[in-house]
Order: sequence, then structure tokens, then C-alpha cells
Amino acid sequence: MRTILVLAGGRSTDKAVFDTALAAAKPFDAHLEFLHVRISPAEAAIHTPHIDFARGGALHAALDHLETTAQKRASAALHHFEELCEREAIDIAVSPADLGRACVSASWCEEHDDAAARIVRCARHNDLTVIGRRSRSNGLPPDLVEQILVTSGRPLLLASDQRRRHLMGTVLVFWKETAESARALAAALPLLAASTRVFVASAEEGAGASPESLYHLVQRLEWNGIVALPRWLRSSSQPVVERLQSLAIEIDADLLVMGAYGHGRVREMVFGGCTRHFLDQCDRPVLLMH
Repeated sequence: MRTILVLAGGRSTDKAVFDTALAAAKPFDAHLEFLHVRISPAEAAIHTPHIDFARGGALHAALDHLETTAQKRASAALHHFEELCEREAIDIAVSPADLGRACVSASWCEEHDDAAARIVRCARHNDLTVIGRRSRSNGLPPDLVEQILVTSGRPLLLASDQRRRHLMGTVLVFWKETAESARALAAALPLLAASTRVFVASAEEGAGASPESLYHLVQRLEWNGIVALPRWLRSSSQPVVERLQSLAIEIDADLLVMGAYGHGRVREMVFGGCTRHFLDQCDRPVLLMH
């Protein structure tokens, strides 16, 4: 895991996203590619509530406001990047040849418009993408996270709202007998190998789920140098998502790993209840793979 894409939005949430990305990068001396996509008023208007009702002078004023907001976000995003690099003494580099030593490095890129397509393209070119949860209208598609998950073919690390400087203390893997879980686990192997403690939890639901299957998986992880502790969650009236959350709190997990289960076309993506919950809300970082 040597190249990590970090989305810089120019909001206060950048700090949590940047800290999460840096925590993921440190064990591997990875390169962080910070990307900010500056949205034109025309593109931002598509995803801005109520602007389609504006007419005449009100429309011009709304578009001027969107342009001013875009300028402020771009300036703030660059400032947050420079602030992080200065505080953490991160080397600026475009290629490995620019570095004289093994260390975390960073680069800055600002692009314009066609945000989803540009972000997905960059996500495909990196080993991991780090992004924050969408908290308000920012000119980007409301289903951007889903688009990256479904079309990039790469793992996505969703930062929590709170700043976290450590990821590889305790990692909790949510396991189901599905291809999505297998891809998430494979993507997370470098992080698991660098972690202090690894738990693998599986719930008694759906075809193929059994304690024997869970223990077999844990045994296979030993061949990757990963000693994992199994947690089998028996059938219960309590929803699986609540039990997984309780387990994460109980073991004080720094990072959650899970497959993203969904179906349908990209703009009509329907994710299962458990995936939807962790996409929308979680108090700790979540690594997802579709």
C-alpha cells in the first residue's frame, strides 16, 4: 500500500480525513496524493438544493455565491495541505526519485469540474482512497462515495468525524461468506499485518456462515503472518449492525474492515442495511471494498 489518494474538500472535515490518511501511510512510508476538484457554479448547481427554483437576479446571485464558495474551498484545501505537511514534516515529491530517504511523502493536485469522473480515475490509479462522509451540499454528487466504491475497483477508507491519529492498534474485520468480504480482506492485508491486534467477527446469518468457516479463515490468515482472534455472533433478536457496533466499542477498534454489499446501477445503487449504516454513520474509520 504505497500510494494513497486523499480527497481535500476545503472544509473543517479535512483535518480528520488528513489524519486518517497519514495514519494509514506511516507504516508503509506511503505517498499521499492530495486531490481537490474545484467545481464550477454550473456543475455545483446540479447538486445544490433549491437553486433550480431561482430565476433572474436571484439565479445570478446564487451562481456568484457558488463561485465564491468554490474559491474559498480551493484556498482552504491548499492551506490545510500545506499546514499538514509543515506540522508533520512531510516531504513534497512527484516521484520516488525526488526522495532521498524512505518516508511519507505528499503531492498536491487541483483539477476542475467533472468531479466524479476525475476522482474515480485517480482512485483507480492509487492503492487506497481516503474520504470523509458527506455532511452537507458541497457541489459534489451526493452519491460520490458509492460511485467510488462501485466503479474504482479499489478499497475506500472512510474517515470518521473525529480526528484519529492511529489505525493499526486494533482492527476489526466484519466477515461474511461473500466475494465483497474476500476483496475487502485482501485489500486490508497490509494494514492487518501492521496492526497490534486483529479480530474477525462473523454473524450467524445467511448461507455458508458457521463457526467452522470462521476458524478456517483465521487459520489461513496465519499464513500471512496475521494472528487474528475469531468472534462468532450467534443469532439474536438484536440487529447485526448493533452487535457489530457493540463489539467495536468493546475491543476499542481503531479501524473497521468490511465488504460493501449492494446491487443496481451506479446512480441507483442500493446497499444493504449494514453497509448503509456504516456508510452514513460510524464513530471510527471504515475500510470498504465492493
